Amino acid sequence: MQDKQELTSMVNILNKLRTEGYSAEFKITDDGTMCKINDKESFRPDQLRIVDFYRFEGESNPDDMAILYVVEAENGQKGTISDAYGTYSDATIENFMRQVEDLGKNLDKHI
Repeated sequence: MQDKQELTSMVNILNKLRTEGYSAEFKITDDGTMCKINDKESFRPDQLRIVDFYRFEGESNPDDMAILYVVEAENGQKGTISDAYGTYSDATIENFMRQVEDLGKNLDKHI
């Protein structure tokens, strides 16, 4: 069994996901689609699905929260996108992700 701290570190989760093929880093573009960083191919919400997500809370500051979405595109590309969680979340990312089909942990669509 892995140490609890090791499992909850975003860096360690990202490293684990990369070994499972989730290597793309996604971002939301100005035109409201999602693309890989440094790539022009983009995806609409209906071309993606959330397969998992992780929430992280800062150890010393509960306001220091983040969410990491694990996504797959219909063409097989797999990767992640992260956002602040709660008060400091990016409305563009949050609104986009609410439109993506959730196959993961029953993502609360009313964050």
